[in-house]
Amino acid sequence: MTPIVRKATLEDLPTLLEFEQGLITAERPMDSTIKDGDISYYDISLLIKNDNSDVFVVDFDNTIVASGYAKILDDRSYLKHDKQGYLGFMFVPKEHRGKGLNKLILDALLKWCKERHVFELRLDVYDVNPSAIKAYEKAGFEKHLINMRLNIENLDF
Repeated sequence: MTPIVRKATLEDLPTLLEFEQGLITAERPMDSTIKDGDISYYDISLLIKNDNSDVFVVDFDNTIVASGYAKILDDRSYLKHDKQGYLGFMFVPKEHRGKGLNKLILDALLKWCKERHVFELRLDVYDVNPSAIKAYEKAGFEKHLINMRLNIENLDF
């Protein structure tokens, strides 16, 4: 059976909420600033329903095996472009990784943005996640900015 890339529907929400928790579980060790306990990153139903965003899934044999979203954002006035496509929620469960499913999602998201005449795309990836960085670079993304942080709670001045 061939994997099918399609737009997510609200009927997919239970699986997508599980994927979101899988993503949070994977990212917690990479980010000490993520709260403990039950949290949510996204309003997935809004991403599905909004005209300026869409969630795509890969459906294989009536099972969702990958996800990702794109949303169109206004960008800063001093940049050459006025809109950007922001990509996120790229998730493939462990048992389905290494099969090129994230590439299928990325291709669908890139096409979705291009159809809307949004050509500047951005995403965030943890610097301690070299496999994700490599996958995005392979898809054509380039490192652009470095986001730095400092917790000063226990520092004396």
